[in-house]
Amino acid sequence: MKSLLALLSLVALPVLAAEPTLYGRYEYIALPEIGGEVLKAKMDTGALTASLSAKDIETFTRDGDEWVRFRLGTKDASNKVYEHKVARISKIKTRSEEDEDEKDDSAPTKRPVVDLELCLGNVKRTVEVNLTDRSSFNYPLLIGAKALREFGAAVNPARRFTADKPDC
Repeated sequence: MKSLLALLSLVALPVLAAEPTLYGRYEYIALPEIGGEVLKAKMDTGALTASLSAKDIETFTRDGDEWVRFRLGTKDASNKVYEHKVARISKIKTRSEEDEDEKDDSAPTKRPVVDLELCLGNVKRTVEVNLTDRSSFNYPLLIGAKALREFGAAVNPARRFTADKPDC
């Protein structure tokens, strides 16, 4: 009877969630579907979705589905054109629209979102990434909260490049 009670007490223990992997504010991320490019990414818990710098973004229809054609928008990128099926169109609000004191009636920006495979450290995940021109930013790839959750990531803003180069 004693061993049965001991067994029941083990079963009743709550299941502990896996500890998140700690990454720095900036990390290297590989894009296996985009020529295996390795980009410096900003890990941004304040953004919801991931964003990839792209140029010449053009949506089109193929077999009744919406697709997007684009070039990678980084300074060293080749001129190669990539095509991906569109997962959805996101509506991105500017920061000024979130400020209640400032009345701005401008429409949200619409961006195509694709499901893209990303490699961080030795972990590969498929995440939603919106395409936009980030050429004026220091980091061509922004990893938002949804993608961070997919990677089981926590971010220490005092650290950088903790995962080294991607190895997926």
